[in-house]
Amino acid sequence: MSVALFTLGGTISMAGARRLTGDDLTAAMPGLPELGHPVEIQDIEKVPSANLTAAKLLEVVDAASKAVAAGAVGVVVTQGTDTLEESAFLADLVWPHPQPLVFTGAMRNPTLAGPDGPANLLAALRVACSPAARDLGALVVFKEEIHAARWVRKTHSTSTATFVSPNAGPVGHVVEDQVRILTRPLRLDGVQGSAEPAELDNIRVALYTVTLDDDGVLLQGLADTHQGLVVAGYGVGHVPAKLAPVLGELAARIPVVLTSRTGAGSIVRNTYDSPGSETDLLRRGLIDGGFLDPYKARVLLRLLLATDEDLTAFGQYG
Repeated sequence: MSVALFTLGGTISMAGARRLTGDDLTAAMPGLPELGHPVEIQDIEKVPSANLTAAKLLEVVDAASKAVAAGAVGVVVTQGTDTLEESAFLADLVWPHPQPLVFTGAMRNPTLAGPDGPANLLAALRVACSPAARDLGALVVFKEEIHAARWVRKTHSTSTATFVSPNAGPVGHVVEDQVRILTRPLRLDGVQGSAEPAELDNIRVALYTVTLDDDGVLLQGLADTHQGLVVAGYGVGHVPAKLAPVLGELAARIPVVLTSRTGAGSIVRNTYDSPGSETDLLRRGLIDGGFLDPYKARVLLRLLLATDEDLTAFGQYG
């Protein structure tokens, strides 16, 4: 039985003007024979992750599903780190298999001293092959840490330790070549509907970060061009008082999800009750985003709208 490797470009494959293939990546990696499974490689598009689309990622997930159906013990996807947390979360929402689906990449390209790509890829392949990692959905593996896709975030622009899970920490580690799962979070059912890539392309969801003295002028006309909105509010879910009626009017026309711009923690529901507070906004029809960060909330809202899923339990996905 093999482990499948899908390559999508990014820093891990950038060797100057040359873009490395999956064969190149595995050739630079020590310890491959000890995996116990051959690696079946499929090179997809060599593009920066900023150019990836949700539709393309659904195609990759579909190809990964076919690899599992053909007998793969697990799947690894390499891509650029800029959007890796969103890619992994989207995959987690639709991945139906017990086999691990592992995302990884690199912060230091192969032309630099101490590139982290080979170590990250080897650790990811070990996780994908490990029975201990089954039934955990999509995972992100970096620096021998194993993160649940729905919690992980990129938190630093250059550090090799950029991926962390602020609210929960890693679910496991790779130690002396062994996969050690420390906690097993409850596996969510995921999105039940089947989203076609073309349908997802037609769903436009805006992300709006609230800033000091914000009057919401940039939101004018948004309900005419978008099917949904995610608001990254202050702290536990607050906005300036003058912005609250603007968001309420939008929520009467399109789904508007309330999240926090802080990067960790949940919004609250009924701690504050002044104009622009979380209680006021939820009363005006905004949807509770729970622990979801704004980026993952946008991924989820697009997918739910594309599949006509119920939005009432939105926050459970975080």
